[in-house]
Amino acid sequence: MPEIGRKEFSILRILGGHDVPVGATIIARELRAYGIDLTERAVRYHLQTLDAQGLTEGTGRAGRRLTEAGRQELAQARVADQVALVFARMEALAYQTSFDIERGTGKVILNVSLFRQNEVDAALRAMRTPFLSRYATSDLIALFEPGQRIAEEVVPRGHVGIGTVCSATINGILLHHGIPVHSQFGGLLEISGHEPARFTELVEYRATSVDPVKLFISSGETSVAKAAETGRGKVGAGFRTCPAEAREDVMRLVDQMGAWRIRGVIAVGAASQPLLEIPVDVGRVAFVVCAGLNPVAAAAEAGVRALNRPMAALLDYSELQQARA
Repeated sequence: MPEIGRKEFSILRILGGHDVPVGATIIARELRAYGIDLTERAVRYHLQTLDAQGLTEGTGRAGRRLTEAGRQELAQARVADQVALVFARMEALAYQTSFDIERGTGKVILNVSLFRQNEVDAALRAMRTPFLSRYATSDLIALFEPGQRIAEEVVPRGHVGIGTVCSATINGILLHHGIPVHSQFGGLLEISGHEPARFTELVEYRATSVDPVKLFISSGETSVAKAAETGRGKVGAGFRTCPAEAREDVMRLVDQMGAWRIRGVIAVGAASQPLLEIPVDVGRVAFVVCAGLNPVAAAAEAGVRALNRPMAALLDYSELQQARA
């Protein structure tokens, strides 16, 4: 089969994420989230190339869909390409975050977890204590009913979407205050005496095609509920760094975020010094952010599982509500 470029692979990935045919307008919009800016006309050109290779097919006015060969190509795509797209999405969404911590307005990044409709109450009960703990990015959520659209996805029949604030929102807020943040690792953070002790697992964001915390949840390695209730357990967390000169500004902005129920920064290191046994480059300072999906991990620990979509969408802060069991 002929080699395909990054733009064509991105289009395949977008088509693969939809259950119905998709047109050039939607594809062009979703490509921008991956840092690829194409006009609708350019998208149609790439779609014609993919049609010629037998990877996509037209369905009339409804748009294009993957062929069986396209699905196989997507499944066998180079891991490096997939990694680049995941990391690019994190960076792009952080840039698009527009939350203003002075006014409490603007957009934040949302993870979306799809629960069976008859299990939503049980899920929220399991999440209650973690939402109120230090181990969630926020205790604000969004609820999406069956048939409701989230970005370009629709909540399927018999399910409810619960949106949790993604920790990458913090990257975006800091970025818009002139502080560039490097998301280095995602991992499992051991909690002891209600304090972060060490990372027991680390996954470099640039070296994985799957969101690390999503992976830890699906493999049953978290103990978020136990950490929230007893002060001992393992939670999902991210290891970030920024210029050492920005340390005091980071601390100030973290305090301001807390006024709007956005939190999760559980540890901040000293300039050029290791944090939780992880080395830090000269001229950098590290901080650890608890994952937005930690309350969802607690639900999974209680036997209520969901289909998790990290960094699923941007949502206006005004549409969030406090989580209630």
